Amino acid sequence: MEPGNQTHVFEFLLLGFSAQSEIKFILYGLFLTMYLVTFIGNLLIILASSLDSHLHTPMYFFLSNLSFADICFTSTTVPKMLINIQKQNKIITYTGCITQIFFFIVFGCLDNLLLMVMAYDRFVAICHPLNYMIIINPQLCGLLILGSWGLSIMGSLLETLPVLSLFFCTNLEIPHFFCDLPKVLELACSETLINNILVYLTTGLLAVVPFIGILFSYFQILSSILKISSVVGKYKAFSTCVSHLSVVFLFYGTGLGVYLSSTVTPSTRITLIASVIYTLVTPMLNPFIYSLKNRDMKGALGKLLGRVAASQ
Repeated sequence: MEPGNQTHVFEFLLLGFSAQSEIKFILYGLFLTMYLVTFIGNLLIILASSLDSHLHTPMYFFLSNLSFADICFTSTTVPKMLINIQKQNKIITYTGCITQIFFFIVFGCLDNLLLMVMAYDRFVAICHPLNYMIIINPQLCGLLILGSWGLSIMGSLLETLPVLSLFFCTNLEIPHFFCDLPKVLELACSETLINNILVYLTTGLLAVVPFIGILFSYFQILSSILKISSVVGKYKAFSTCVSHLSVVFLFYGTGLGVYLSSTVTPSTRITLIASVIYTLVTPMLNPFIYSLKNRDMKGALGKLLGRVAASQ
């Protein structure tokens, strides 16, 4: 590529969902509704866990942090997508694109690490119940959350900072509704080998390793549950893991769907749909999974909503 075809860009074009005006109106209404449900649902989980003293336990402390990460993860991409659909303006500035990449990776990694932390919490609760309060103490909970944040930020910086040194071609169209790092790297005219190595390295450390940790925790949990002689005891032990397991399957299942759709098929539409499920549908369903399958959370949400209704 000749130097004349290389440039430090000031803006990109997010092609996103290209459809007729009637379809775009429907998409806007659908995505706005899903975003509001996601935001309000996760916010209610945070408020219920904070205000109800019965939920002041490590499990709900981790859940509150997961709900906050889900709100931020969705807010990184969806508001810009809604603006683009409404105003027919597909432009995103270079600074805005880099910022979006950074925070998308931060909160995506944070979700991975928090799910692993929650799996460890369930492992200790079931495999070492007598020592649970000693092991999972407030100091450890704080360190686990701070460590998750620190690793997520460092991992995101590791992937994002090298992008600043890239030159880009004259084609600045991103076939996505947000600045997806692999798509942005495809537009670069300069060498991206180091960038791709860092992406795979970070993904391995902050996505694959936590997933392996989750699998190991549940292998130990399953082994402990099988040793319980009472059927009722087995059911109670397993029921404490159902919500978390459902979220894990949903998160990693949709994440794998995004990866496969982008590598197996050239269809941009399929990739967009898979990405919407991963970035919007999964965070939206998490509060329902935890509230519908958890009696304590349903009770806390009922009290919270009762307070709100009484104050009006």
